Amino acid sequence: MTAFTELSDRVFVLVEPMLRVNVTLVVGDGEALLVDTLSTDDQATELLDAVRRVTTAPLVVVNTHHHFDHCFGNEVIAPPPTPIWAHERAAAILRERGTALQRSWWEEFRGEDPAFADAIARITIRPPDHLVHSAQALTIGGRVIGLRHLGRGHTEGDLVVDVPDADLVIAGDLIEEGAPPGFGDAFPMAWPATVAALRDGLGPATRVIPGHGAPVGRDFVAAQHDELADLAWLIRDGHGDGVPPEKVAGATALTRWGDAGRHEATLAVARGYDELDALI
Repeated sequence: MTAFTELSDRVFVLVEPMLRVNVTLVVGDGEALLVDTLSTDDQATELLDAVRRVTTAPLVVVNTHHHFDHCFGNEVIAPPPTPIWAHERAAAILRERGTALQRSWWEEFRGEDPAFADAIARITIRPPDHLVHSAQALTIGGRVIGLRHLGRGHTEGDLVVDVPDADLVIAGDLIEEGAPPGFGDAFPMAWPATVAALRDGLGPATRVIPGHGAPVGRDFVAAQHDELADLAWLIRDGHGDGVPPEKVAGATALTRWGDAGRHEATLAVARGYDELDALI
């Protein structure tokens, strides 16, 4: 695994190479914040080694959402009493449905990467124990950190992490660079408004760390909002006209991503129709 790279004053980013997951480390005086913990015990062990090459300070952990690649390293990185913060719905999903989700992710990967799938199956899920409803301010070694839930989007429990003194925002998978957004348990009709709230709080020089991919700026976030808004209108029009979901999916801009984009478009339309029917 690669080492952390300093992106701003005592703000470091590590990119996990397999899924391009970003992990962010914010170092204060005598305390540090780690945002997301990766997928498996081995990954988490390597991540903790990388953290300790930067700082020996006690950690506070944030999970941006409940997906395995962002929180399945919790048990290794943050055994009790290390605090783990997350949105209340993300924590509830891991408590109530974590084992079922773990099995579904094992099934997803067992064909293409059996070793990785088995590593996912072996982890012990540690749900977050410090909960955010809408907003929470933390002080980490003298640095003020903001945790915000802006609405449903990639999941129902996404958190955004603000580091004001570095003019930096950690957006989790609300923003995706270099790949299509993931819609497996997303809310495509609500997602544009959530990203609009994120966009409107950004300054011209603010850097945004997406859940996956390279850091971006306000223009990228605005462009992703526009794409999500266009997608939502396609879904709304298709739903109102009774158009089959697969036909709507084929008309979306997500198809530019090839097979991956077509897969996500199909999920997006199905989830969007369910939203409009008040099924989710």
